[in-house]
Formats: sequence, structure tokens, C-alpha cells
Amino acid sequence: MTTVTAHPELADILAGLPDRPDSFADIAATRRNFQAAMDQLPLDTSRVTIDNLEIDGPDGNRIPISVYRPNGVTGPLPGVLHIHGGSFAFGASAPGADRTAIDIAEEVGAVAISVDYRLSPEHPYPAGLEDCYATLEWMAKSANELGIDNTRIAVTGKSAGGGLSASLTLLSRDRGGPAIAYQSLYIPTVDDRHDTESARRITDPRIVNGPAIQRTYRYYLPGVTAVPVYASPARATDLSGLPPAFVLVCDMDPLRDEGLDYARRLMDAGVPVTVHNVPGAWHLFELYASDTRLARNTQQRWLTDLRLALQD
Repeated sequence: MTTVTAHPELADILAGLPDRPDSFADIAATRRNFQAAMDQLPLDTSRVTIDNLEIDGPDGNRIPISVYRPNGVTGPLPGVLHIHGGSFAFGASAPGADRTAIDIAEEVGAVAISVDYRLSPEHPYPAGLEDCYATLEWMAKSANELGIDNTRIAVTGKSAGGGLSASLTLLSRDRGGPAIAYQSLYIPTVDDRHDTESARRITDPRIVNGPAIQRTYRYYLPGVTAVPVYASPARATDLSGLPPAFVLVCDMDPLRDEGLDYARRLMDAGVPVTVHNVPGAWHLFELYASDTRLARNTQQRWLTDLRLALQD
């Protein structure tokens, strides 16, 4: 096991963590356990108005979405599509209970929309991405009714949600779809090849590590040999014309280097990019250390950047 050095605020928390189980050994149990853990966290919806809807999906399916509007703020407002993480396989919130979308609505002053996209392994690529694209299209077409300024639509997500957000910008560019004004990629999963120094270095079994990320892609892309760029944005050779980006990585995350590499390649393509690294932190550390100053500052840094990027 490679030794990792945690931030001083996180060292004791890391020391007390057990080894992580394989999320895919029993995916139904993983989903139940995730939801149970989320249900234990406080949920304050007093400052937002929430509508739970279903929209038409691309394959005759119905896509559950939730719309969060900040109370007492007049529009048109920015619109932010929030795509949850969870290895493309879990992580969906109960309807109206997406804490990240609530934070976006409150702190950014935006209409935040969360999408309950189809999950692998039952629905491998491209099902989840196509659900996100259908939601983006609906969001743009319904901008007037939603009180959204469709010149200020952003996509954001953590981990797999960050990867889907990056994929969505490529897909919308290439299809001539809705204009995306900003992409906010939080510890994004953008490269199925996973051939980086951080992927090899981060092997600690207590945290998300390189082997765990490799398993994610085995279920997301089963039997796929020619991986499309929309499944793995880092494979794209042309990143020009994509929206400005914020890329946040963590120092003890196997995804760190692929996120930094993707940010650099966006810059090389002429895309404005802001990069932030959280030293001594692991993948989704804030779920374990939400009361630390480091977690609060990281969350605020991400939300502040999103607010400033979308201000009128």
C-alpha cells in the first residue's frame, strides 16, 4: 500500500476509516447503504421551492428530475444542471433531497435541476449520458417557464457526475445542442485509461483508489473496445469551442492527474480554465469530514466560482 499524507485536519479521520468494500460486489446493497447514509444527514429545504417532475427520455423512458428555486430571488436566473456522482451506478438522491442542488440554488442564486439518470450496470453507457442530454435540452426549451436565462446555463457534478458534465459539453457542441455557458468539474472522472501517476500511487484501501476506478469502467463500458470520446472525454482530440471550466482535484485522489491533464488540454485549446487542488484530501473527503474547515472552504470555493461565472 502506498503511504499517503493527509491534511492535518483529516489525519485522524483517515486513521479511523475501515477498508472500503467493493461497491459492485452487491450494487443493490451499495445503493441502499448510500441512501441510508444520506437520510441521516440534515436536510434544510426552507430557503428553496422544489418541484419534482418527470420528463421524456431518449429511449421511451421517463427521467425523474427535481427543480430547486431560491426563495425571494427574482429572475431570470442562471440555470445549473447538477449531475450526481456515484461511479455511474449509484448516488441518486431521493426526489427533492439533492443537498448539492439545494446549495447551488441558495449560494449561487440559480435554478438548479438534478437529474436521476439511468445507472449502470443495468444501463451502461450511453444511457445515463443521453438522459442528461435530454434533461439539458428540456431545460433550455423550458427556460421561460422555469425562469432561467438560457444564456447562463451551466453543468456541474462531482466524480462520475463531473465526467458526465464534461461529456455533455462535448456532446452538445457536436450535436449543435443547447449552449452551455460554464462547466464546473469537481474531482471529475474523465479518462477510462486511468494511466497516470496518481492512479498508480493511490492504492490505500480505505479510500477511493485506482483499482476501484478501474472497476467502475468495467461496468460502465462492458465489452466496449473502441471507447467513444463521450464516454471518456480525455480521449477527445478536439477540445476547442467548449465552455469555460472550473476543475477541482484532490491531492490524494487517483483521479487527480487525469483532471489536471484535462484542464491543461482545455487551456491548450483556448478554453478559459480555473484549477484548484485540495492538498492532503482524498476523493469525496467532505462526506467524511463535513465539519472541517478544509471541507467548508472547498465547498465555498466551488460555489463561489460558479456564482461569479454565472453572474449577470
